[in-house]
Amino acid sequence: MINPYTYTSTSSVPHLLLKENNKNWLHYDVDFPVAKPTPHQKHNTVLGEYLQPPGAGIFPLAILVHGWGDRSLTPCLMLARDLVKNGFACFILRTIFHTDRMDEEIKKRQPRLTGDEWFEGYQTSVIDVRQVVDWASTNKQIDGSRIALIGVSLGGIISTIAMGIDERIKAGVIMVAGGNYENSNWLKMTDRKLTKEEYLKREQAYQNYLIEVAQKGFENVEPSRRSYLTDPVTFAGRLCGKPLLMINAMLDERIPKRATIDLWEACGKPQINWIPGTHSTIWLLYPRIRKQVIDFLTSTFKLR
Repeated sequence: MINPYTYTSTSSVPHLLLKENNKNWLHYDVDFPVAKPTPHQKHNTVLGEYLQPPGAGIFPLAILVHGWGDRSLTPCLMLARDLVKNGFACFILRTIFHTDRMDEEIKKRQPRLTGDEWFEGYQTSVIDVRQVVDWASTNKQIDGSRIALIGVSLGGIISTIAMGIDERIKAGVIMVAGGNYENSNWLKMTDRKLTKEEYLKREQAYQNYLIEVAQKGFENVEPSRRSYLTDPVTFAGRLCGKPLLMINAMLDERIPKRATIDLWEACGKPQINWIPGTHSTIWLLYPRIRKQVIDFLTSTFKLR
């Protein structure tokens, strides 16, 4: 069985430290050990922030996953605060792509990581998400039947994989992300040495793999490239029919538009909204993004 995102559930109780208590929310720092330790010690403690509406209640949960580095944690915190005001509990996950959890040697080389380091990053991050879902199932103030993922950039890719792996996640918002790493539009950004024929050969090999995955399930197909198991398109077929919103930048300079369209098509063509701006500048239109996310999730989980 080929599934790098399996793990053994632990009985560890997360450590919550209350850092803020006001009329809008309870805000905690959270940490707990990873279920699948790595050779890098700093990777082996999951870090996050948990916000919950004040008072008694059973709340749907939104898990927010940032992109590469630290800057995209800011919009995640903004969205979490606005979602809490609309009746959601929120967990903001700090993955190993955040400097708080990044090994010092890797930090010096980022983003020039080895293939093993990239693969470990995806694997650990997806399992982190699943461990948060494990914890939510034990929290009496969280409705385990209403759990959503919100992923930004690299966090959107991680979230797509996690949704495809874990059926307990019922809805998702995927922001400024894409898939199909073997598409020539993306390969030309990452490997300019290939010839046109080599681009086409890589594309066709992945398409053949996806046909097998659709027939047999990804767990039963041996990938010719390990990167297939970190490509969200590999798992996107399992998202078809799930409530899903994609939000993307019209002028994204980091995610090729074709890559976004490929992921959208693989997910069954869910609702997709295009925001004027680049990969980063779309956040200048945060009020529009906030409304789209809140409207989608409150409607999905029938909070209005």
